[in-house]
Amino acid sequence: MFDVSTLLILIPGVPLLATLVTAALGRWVLGRRSHVPVVAATAISLAASLLLIAEVHHGAQGWHVPERSEGRGDSANHALRSSGRATQCEDQIGYEQTVTLWTWAAVDQAPRGGQSHLRGENAGWPRHDSRAAKTGAVPTGRDDAASRDFRIDVTLRADALTAIMLAVVSFVSLVVAVYSIGYMAGDPGYWRFFTYIGLFVFSMLMLVSVSNFVLLYVFWEAVGLCSYLLIGYWYDRPAAAAAGMKAFLVNRVGDFGFALGVFLLWTTYGTLDFHDTVAGGAVTSVGILGQTRLADPAMFATGATATAICLLLLLGACGKSAQFPLHVWLPDAMEGPSPVSALIHAATMVTAGVYLVARCAPLFAASADAGHVVAVVGGFTAVLGAVIALTQTDLKRILAYSTISQLGYMFLGLGVGTVLGVTAGMFHLFTHAFFKALLFLAAGSVMHAMGDVIDIRRLGGLRRRLPVTHWTFLAGCLALAGVLPFAGFWSKDMILAAVHEKAGAGGALYMVLYFAALATTFLTALYTFRAYFVTFFGVEKVPEEAGGHAHESGRAMTGPLVILAVCAVAVGAVFGWTHGFADFLRQTPSIAFLDARTAPMFDESQPPATAHLAIVVLSTVAALAGIALAAALYLGSGAAVSRLARVMNVLGLYRLSRGKFFFDELYRLVVVRPLAGLARACSWADDRVVDGLVDLCGRLPPALGSALRPMQNGMIQFYALAMILGLLVLFAAVFL
Repeated sequence: MFDVSTLLILIPGVPLLATLVTAALGRWVLGRRSHVPVVAATAISLAASLLLIAEVHHGAQGWHVPERSEGRGDSANHALRSSGRATQCEDQIGYEQTVTLWTWAAVDQAPRGGQSHLRGENAGWPRHDSRAAKTGAVPTGRDDAASRDFRIDVTLRADALTAIMLAVVSFVSLVVAVYSIGYMAGDPGYWRFFTYIGLFVFSMLMLVSVSNFVLLYVFWEAVGLCSYLLIGYWYDRPAAAAAGMKAFLVNRVGDFGFALGVFLLWTTYGTLDFHDTVAGGAVTSVGILGQTRLADPAMFATGATATAICLLLLLGACGKSAQFPLHVWLPDAMEGPSPVSALIHAATMVTAGVYLVARCAPLFAASADAGHVVAVVGGFTAVLGAVIALTQTDLKRILAYSTISQLGYMFLGLGVGTVLGVTAGMFHLFTHAFFKALLFLAAGSVMHAMGDVIDIRRLGGLRRRLPVTHWTFLAGCLALAGVLPFAGFWSKDMILAAVHEKAGAGGALYMVLYFAALATTFLTALYTFRAYFVTFFGVEKVPEEAGGHAHESGRAMTGPLVILAVCAVAVGAVFGWTHGFADFLRQTPSIAFLDARTAPMFDESQPPATAHLAIVVLSTVAALAGIALAAALYLGSGAAVSRLARVMNVLGLYRLSRGKFFFDELYRLVVVRPLAGLARACSWADDRVVDGLVDLCGRLPPALGSALRPMQNGMIQFYALAMILGLLVLFAAVFL
């Protein structure tokens, strides 16, 4: 009923329309029904996303991955696409389909600022090139070394990676929007909240749909704007306003690197499109991630250029996905409403960096050094986030550092650079979206019942008062800890397997990262069940802010919790045991490119879990050990915790973890204060020097006039004397 082109337009278009309707009518017409347009639009987007998955799956049936090889793969052809149609060609690398809506910008002969060294790209392909003959491509007929036509077409793409991201974003956004109906009831800015949510959903859907780096950057910034608006939603609270500003400014650092990466992509490749541009059956422009370039890896930049591009893109990804050293904004983002935390952490902003690296997998494959950096950053961040989470007392901040740690897991998988690693990283993004949204919404339910108190030291024994919240939170904890058969178990173990295989191929660095990931598994189970046991077990403690009538949340809030809990229990097993997620995702051209050049992901006759049985056993033991230690420490009298805290204090580790390793203080000392001092110096120079010079120019004419004014005194004798003196001076000048 709907073709791919229609679905690609419908999925982001309906939330945009809902946002405009809510913004225009919410305050005066819709009132307490302001959620209706956004919820309905997100539901339509979800349905359309599921249809798109079916269309992509059906379209991919006739496509296959070329035979694996270590060489250049020149025999692979590329697809011819025009106006949303894809034409099947022999040896197509993955499956993709694009639809161009309009041309946003066009500059003829735009300067590139450098000369590309890539074969077959600048001066046109030779007329006898066999690849050009097979694809119908013709030479450009001009020298493009210094300039090339610059075009930004608003083009949407459909492939497996896009379809999965669209489904995850729309599903979690729908659940969060429904939950928000109950959570935000009575808020004076109800219509404004749902306007921001609609804009957030639209921006993220567009971010994963576009097929151009400039448009990706545009919606990258739009997502950042929405996060600023939602984190600081309660702008009358100083902490919330400061948190929104901090998120905005820290992300500007990463986004600056991303922008430089986009500039370097243009000067290197002469285009910013992902896809090849086809006109009249011939390829007129080779996309950065297009079929032509994927078919011939020699067309990718290598060396320092490739590394610089990848590291700049990684800097942008570290900002959005809160990776070291740009992770400091995410815990403070907890000042926003709990539904916002769930949306940011599970489906939208923080997943953008993971998506970017996965989308650009061929670029990272061209630079082994960049891949190592991605893996190291991910592994270090995973351990760092887990260690900090151990000592936090704010339930939402514990989950925030958990998100930082789990995103590190994803980057670790992506940094491996194999199809198993990239697929595992994306699978963890997929499963993490469900159980992390569940945990944040369950924490919001606790906060809602406890009068906005979220300090676990003031809570206890809540499992009887909040039974639905308790059981759903437990499901999320088991999934986060990676216990069989919950969702996190399947994706986490795929990442461990990918890192272990890389280490087995001779990478000593990856063996270190493998053991770091195992340690993170233990720490994750420990801090997760610490929060669970302290909050829901022990002596019942209800803070006075709850007003003495704490009770379970309404159905608008518990319903989404139950749905997400079911997903946290079952979704990993369904897609992990059957290889369904991996088989579908590997149809993405960027990932099929890796699949054609690396070893198989796993024995196709076995599920991933049994294919790496030793890793499964080790990770399960680590997770169960963390849970057992948490039970021993926090289900008893508390004496063991006190003794452990004293030991950790002696070593100085507790203070480091509790102080979040003092990154905020370090940045304040190294970055904020010097820049503030520079700003004050510039302000003084502006006030005293620049403004002083301007004021001096304004004061000179009156001063000169005041000096000459006494000479105009109206006395004839004075004027005669002045004339005689002047005449004498003139004579002296002439004769002497």
